Amino acid sequence: MHSGSRGFGERILRQHVDQFSHQGLREDTEEFAAYLRQHNQALLYARLNRELIARRMLERLAANGEPVLDVNHNLVAPVAYQGQSCWIHRKGATPADQGLVMIPGSRGDYSYLVTPKPTAASLYSLAHGAGRKWMRSDCKGRLSPRYRAEQLERTALGSRVICKDKALLYEEAPEAYKAIDSVIDAMLQADLITVVARFKPVLTYKTQGGCK
Repeated sequence: MHSGSRGFGERILRQHVDQFSHQGLREDTEEFAAYLRQHNQALLYARLNRELIARRMLERLAANGEPVLDVNHNLVAPVAYQGQSCWIHRKGATPADQGLVMIPGSRGDYSYLVTPKPTAASLYSLAHGAGRKWMRSDCKGRLSPRYRAEQLERTALGSRVICKDKALLYEEAPEAYKAIDSVIDAMLQADLITVVARFKPVLTYKTQGGCK
């Protein structure tokens, strides 16, 4: 389950930029404490979103399950670095000091479960996933001459994609992402991870959100 707080998080960022431009905040100020409270609320909101999605999927499958792994990405966190207490902003990165991590590929590629090797050299972080090659706004123009939307509901690995939003079908197409193996190989060569398992996608369900 992959869910964040894009709308909520963007509003927090916009409030900060409107008030402080792109300046940093001193740690010993009320402004810093207020920002951190909002940041932590966004992380909680994202975690509860993931739990709600998981529970709904289990209900549809008439199955039971318990969470065994839940790691945030794109967050601000305190770290000790070179003998100093610091704050690190992970963007496109996930913590390497909270146990096992899933490194997702695209919906048409594999994902990897890894054991991190936390080091100061990597700022105790790992790549969050495959990462985009193309901007979202470029995807439909690049892909629509080659594929109808219906053709993107199946991947080269044979997995099924359920998505009623045609724009999202193009924006999240496997071609828009880097190959996950190149990302995993780079982290292996840097001795940042040990691979535990590789997962092949069977079904991808993608939605813009909203409840009924």
